[in-house]
Amino acid sequence: MTRRGWVLFIALCIIWGIPYLFIRIAVEELSAPALVFFRTAPAALLMAPFAFRHGDLDGILAQWRWVLAYALVEIAVPWVLLFHAEERISSSLAGLLVAATPLIAAVGYRFFGHDEDLDRRRRAGLVIGLVGVATLVGIDASGTDPLAILEMFGVAVCYAMGPLIVSRRLDGLSSPSVVAVALALTAAIYFVPTMLAFPATVSADTVGAVATLSLVCTVLAFVLHFALIREVGPARSTVITYVNPLVAVLLGVALLDEPFTTGIAVGLPLILLGSALGTAPSAAPGREGTAPERDAASERDAPSER
Repeated sequence: MTRRGWVLFIALCIIWGIPYLFIRIAVEELSAPALVFFRTAPAALLMAPFAFRHGDLDGILAQWRWVLAYALVEIAVPWVLLFHAEERISSSLAGLLVAATPLIAAVGYRFFGHDEDLDRRRRAGLVIGLVGVATLVGIDASGTDPLAILEMFGVAVCYAMGPLIVSRRLDGLSSPSVVAVALALTAAIYFVPTMLAFPATVSADTVGAVATLSLVCTVLAFVLHFALIREVGPARSTVITYVNPLVAVLLGVALLDEPFTTGIAVGLPLILLGSALGTAPSAAPGREGTAPERDAASERDAPSER
């Protein structure tokens, strides 16, 4: 990997690991719908040039139903669930539960007929990862609001299904364009609920947290992610998924005084190992296509920020 590639990789590992910290700060004063709106509205305005630059607006209008479905599954529903759950659980636990996303995707894609080979290594990874999630929930979630845990699994399921909509129904449209429109649709959905329950006062800490979530963890993260895909290819860029939970845990423990529990100590390495094995490329020959084909597929299936 080049020096530029390493810089992009490290930056994204941090940027996509910090949202849970700032969400935990912001939900102290903002409702979940309001936080979704204030995160997506500025990001949509700043990412609008991507949609116009790629010239995909005609295609997006032709596929508006699936673009709306993507916005709901990848942003509007999981973000409100995540923000609501973090009102009652720690940022580190939230980050670790979202780490189940690639495990759910590996199973779900096969269930929906997506061409996913589950060889022995990947099956072992799924088992290891699920044991890690079960360990984490069984130890750390005892006494935690069960609704918050269910909401987090709903987040993971939504995140897993979003790219499937892109690859199956929005093939040919660039990810930057789809994401920009999805952000705008989400902001529109939550505009009225936000105005009806607008807080009387908001602290500087909350303003800073929301600004970071919108400008850094969304807009900047997307720009860097697309640059990383071009620099190192799709396969290496997916490794970010395995580092983000570690960043979320370390920040929660260091800055929010969240405990480093037995569940984290046991579940974290199992989830990371299981995700790495469960989502690794199939060893079967002739399955992965040429490098340009893989790059194009990754550009279409690039996930939303977490």
